[in-house]
Amino acid sequence: MKIKYLFSGIIFLLLSACGGDATPTLSMLSDDAVILAFGDSLTHGNGANKDESYPAILQSLSGRSVINAGISGEESGPGLSRLPAALEKHEPSLLILCHGGNDLLNKRDKNQMESNIRAMIQLAKDKSIPVVMLGVPKPGLFLSSFELYKTIADSTDIIFLENLIPEVLGDKSLKSDTVHPNKEGYRMMAETIYASLQEAGAL
Repeated sequence: MKIKYLFSGIIFLLLSACGGDATPTLSMLSDDAVILAFGDSLTHGNGANKDESYPAILQSLSGRSVINAGISGEESGPGLSRLPAALEKHEPSLLILCHGGNDLLNKRDKNQMESNIRAMIQLAKDKSIPVVMLGVPKPGLFLSSFELYKTIADSTDIIFLENLIPEVLGDKSLKSDTVHPNKEGYRMMAETIYASLQEAGAL
């Protein structure tokens, strides 16, 4: 039943993430390709063990090296400052970007947050690194990806998983606390990202 639930959830999330639009295609990642998972605590894996974070599980699923470059509590400004060195060091073939949640929690300026995330995407594009972005929910009773992310995705032609994190955090059985998944939640994130990369032609 659990496997069936996860499979059906993945299919639903893929359909809702794409929103009916054609998914941008990606080049096939070589066997020795590096994927850089960049973000805050949702990338780091707070609420689960290190080997239960979504980057760790995605590495196992994909057979590619997945670097966990998540820093708990980081806002988008410091993230933007940190990204160039991470791109230089790891030379990734793909960037998975999940950032801005702490800006929303701490009620930072939304225009500056948008500018920072756009700049992160541009840094990757300047190096011909494709980007997959995860939408982060805005604080509130009913979780949905903050609309700013879709605005950014629509204008930058990147793969955007809009509903993945809101769906995970909307299910109490997949959460370790109010803002972080548990190991089952991170596995669902990894499996959905993996399926999305397959759909786009990267795997």
